[in-house]
Amino acid sequence: MTGKVYLVGAGPGDSKLITMRAVELIQKADVVLYDRLVSKKIVSMIPKTAKKVYVGRSVGDDTSHQNGTNDLMVEYAKSTKHVVRLKGGDPIIFGRGGEEAEFLKDHKVKYEIVPGITSGIGSATYAGIPLTHRKYASSVVFVTGHEDPEKKQEIVKWKNLAKSVDTIVIMMGLSRIDVICKQLIAGGMDKKTPVAVIQNGTTPQQKMIKGNVTNIAKKVKEHKMIPPTNIIIGNVVDLSDVIGWK
Repeated sequence: MTGKVYLVGAGPGDSKLITMRAVELIQKADVVLYDRLVSKKIVSMIPKTAKKVYVGRSVGDDTSHQNGTNDLMVEYAKSTKHVVRLKGGDPIIFGRGGEEAEFLKDHKVKYEIVPGITSGIGSATYAGIPLTHRKYASSVVFVTGHEDPEKKQEIVKWKNLAKSVDTIVIMMGLSRIDVICKQLIAGGMDKKTPVAVIQNGTTPQQKMIKGNVTNIAKKVKEHKMIPPTNIIIGNVVDLSDVIGWK
């Protein structure tokens, strides 16, 4: 008999934003494989009887790291375990949950996917930035700023995004913010378009700086912003001055 793997989203940082279903599964787990961005409070929810395995990947780690995580999921599931694969944010939104589900399917392992609040939404909300607004933004796009290094060329068409969407949420893009903003401007984006960079969103350490597409890269350096961050570009950024609540 084979166990089951639960691909679970832990939410954006604030431990109170985790779902009831996620807590239920963590408390029943035999094994929990958890990522770097899962908060310490959520890790503390793992029962003492469960095996905790840290599988977090840091920037610069070898891309083969994911292969080891995939193998561990199958290994523990085939020893009749209740396995929780715990991911920061949402397991699907730039969380490799889709890839992991494919791997489990190929190895005939049962699985369930449990959504979580992605950091792109959570950090914006805690900063008082509504990603959509009837007056300012009828469309929003989530984009990775750090694509798979094994790709032969970048897939994100930044110049095309400049005029095709009202709000752009960039995840994992801090190191490339200068290049990204220059491409958006080259695509026709107004140079005064507001930008917010939010560090450690939804946590007590949350920090936000604001500027526009021409000066935000310089401000990132001046304020020594570091990952994890989310970048939000669009007129809705200015609403944080009006409805910011944290």
